[in-house]
Amino acid sequence: MNGIDIYDRSMIHDTNIIRMKNQFIIIFLTMICLSCTDKKEEEAKVAVEKAVEAFRQTMLHPDQATFEALTSTKLSYGHSSGLIEDQPTCITSMVSGKFKFLRIDIINQTVAIEGNTAIVRHEFKADTHDEGKDPGTVKLNVLQVWHKLDDHWRLLARQAVKVKI
Repeated sequence: MNGIDIYDRSMIHDTNIIRMKNQFIIIFLTMICLSCTDKKEEEAKVAVEKAVEAFRQTMLHPDQATFEALTSTKLSYGHSSGLIEDQPTCITSMVSGKFKFLRIDIINQTVAIEGNTAIVRHEFKADTHDEGKDPGTVKLNVLQVWHKLDDHWRLLARQAVKVKI
């Protein structure tokens, strides 16, 4: 019988079944791991989106303690004018009314997560009434970098550029 007896064929068949079972288990476990990773990333995105919204609300209703909780002590806050502020200066500017927002709309937001870092991009349109200036409107493209520290997302860096209205 072609040099293979029934016993050998049975062993080959059993070996193939074991290989198929092992491949199925590996594929199944891989899918579970990918599913868990996707779920964690989605949860992180939702948490970052909530932090971005909390920051937007705090810009509308400035509160020093909330700004401090939402920002890193190493904050680099870049305005569309080219002004760059650290955390204490940025918070003081917002709380004092130097920069005052009457309305802020954020659209076309994207969030990308990489470990404990999130990159957020969005369009930012706002009605403003900054100290010593007439009321105005700004339209900006904004890049924010958020970092997760002690289970909280904190704004680490922000840069805005003007968009023609």
